[in-house]
Amino acid sequence: MARYRGPITRLSRRLGIILFTNGESKIKAFNKKNYKPGEHGQKRFSQMSEYNKQLREKQKARFMYGITEKQSRKYYTLASKSSEITGVKYLSLLEQRLDNALYRAGFAETRPQARQIVSHGLVLLNGRKVKTPSINVKPGDTFEIKQKSKESKLFEELKKAKYKAPKWLKTDLSSLKADVVSAPDRDDIEHVIDYQLITEFYSK
Repeated sequence: MARYRGPITRLSRRLGIILFTNGESKIKAFNKKNYKPGEHGQKRFSQMSEYNKQLREKQKARFMYGITEKQSRKYYTLASKSSEITGVKYLSLLEQRLDNALYRAGFAETRPQARQIVSHGLVLLNGRKVKTPSINVKPGDTFEIKQKSKESKLFEELKKAKYKAPKWLKTDLSSLKADVVSAPDRDDIEHVIDYQLITEFYSK
């Protein structure tokens, strides 16, 4: 299944959660029409089945982190082999993606923007240029924006922002450089996603 490239506000309404972090007009549109899109969006339906609840949570994770179904299953398989709680490990692996780490460090306003920054070769990981957003960073890794790109208008406002990165990252916005000090734990994952339902979906 290909990565979703359609209207993000419409998708957010379908899943009942804001999947984006920018765009005041998008947020207003979501809040104004806080119901499912389509002709029957405002109508009352029967209670959602357990399967649909599980599917929705998995889709939330997929679309929030911008991954395909194939990638999602791969992350779940890796998580299931860990000694940690499978659902927590699954979301932790998504958090450790380079594009998400860039977003969490405050180097991008959204995950899609972070993915584009990586894809365009503007990021150094441990001193080497990388173009693969799905690379998983680990404790001890360092990533930064390439020196000649640090003065770009794209990063001007970000460097001035008062942003607090999660505890698993040590970030220096002025130099657009960050160190991975630990793996994300349960406190660092997206709490708007019910990881237990994702485990139930994939464990069938």
